[in-house]
Amino acid sequence: MLDIIQAVKKSINIPRKLLPVFSIIIPFLILYSLYPESFEATWKGRTYYLFFLWLFLLEIILNWEELQTRKISDMKLARKIGLIISLLAPTVYVVVANFYELNHMIENLAEQNNILFAHEMPLSTEYLIFSVFFTLIILLEYGISGLKDFSISTIFLGIIGVIYTIDNIYPYGRFTPFQLFVPMTATLAAIVLNLMGYETRLSFISNHPTYGSMPYLAILDTQHPTGFAIAWPCSGVESLLIYTVTILLFLKKSGIPWKHRVIYFIIGAIITYFINILRVVTVFVIAINGGDIGGFHEYYGPLYSISWIISYPLMIIGSRALWRKIRDWKAGTKNGSGVFKTTPE
Repeated sequence: MLDIIQAVKKSINIPRKLLPVFSIIIPFLILYSLYPESFEATWKGRTYYLFFLWLFLLEIILNWEELQTRKISDMKLARKIGLIISLLAPTVYVVVANFYELNHMIENLAEQNNILFAHEMPLSTEYLIFSVFFTLIILLEYGISGLKDFSISTIFLGIIGVIYTIDNIYPYGRFTPFQLFVPMTATLAAIVLNLMGYETRLSFISNHPTYGSMPYLAILDTQHPTGFAIAWPCSGVESLLIYTVTILLFLKKSGIPWKHRVIYFIIGAIITYFINILRVVTVFVIAINGGDIGGFHEYYGPLYSISWIISYPLMIIGSRALWRKIRDWKAGTKNGSGVFKTTPE
């Protein structure tokens, strides 16, 4: 009988652990019904919401046994009310923003402050608001320890919102700290295109009144010469961000020694950066051949990096398992068995 009661309690506890994700899925569904095309855009779109859900569910799986949730009935009244309000807040915000002119107010305020990409401020604000609400939900649901358990997914939404806001306020490569990545990216992309047989020319737009300071990479020796100015969003900043939060989440729970973690992180970051160079090169190849540059740039291109980022932890697990087998085989050989044995027959 006690086993049955405990099983019932555990079954009730499962949806409680998922309350934060339920509270965020509902507004996501509303947004998808209103702007389905925005979920097909990685840059300045809502595709990252899907990636956020993946990160959050991954954190739940990794922390499933460690999560210490308090029964709602045991919460103080103020905390219980606060949790209910915070769970409803994301949905309320989406309704107010999209049906009661809040987004128009945000856009008008941005225009009054001479923000060039004022029309995109509602989206970046949406990411930031969701980040605040989600942090509050985690805090009320799991306490201070919960913020640590869900730190990666919680921070992820906020960072995306900050990056979008920076690009809205300082567009076309005007944000110098991020733009520092770009000259090297453009140079390496030009080298790859040269190795592919294309003649390239790399120049710099200096203090352009609209476009700021950006490298301009052009291909000259084709029937359809093409060129693009490269700003920091194209240099792989967002890819490195996604890589960082994902690999930190994986390494945090992996039990891998610290020295190995640092090595894995550096190797993965370098590969992520060079995959983005491949993405830049692909944009030029598509342009030369008259393909859909917009679709690739906004959605399919970033999947290069995301595919690698998702695969890399699996590669680490596989390589470490293979290394253990090789080590055990060597140990067995030294003991004269030739198999995975360390004791004489």
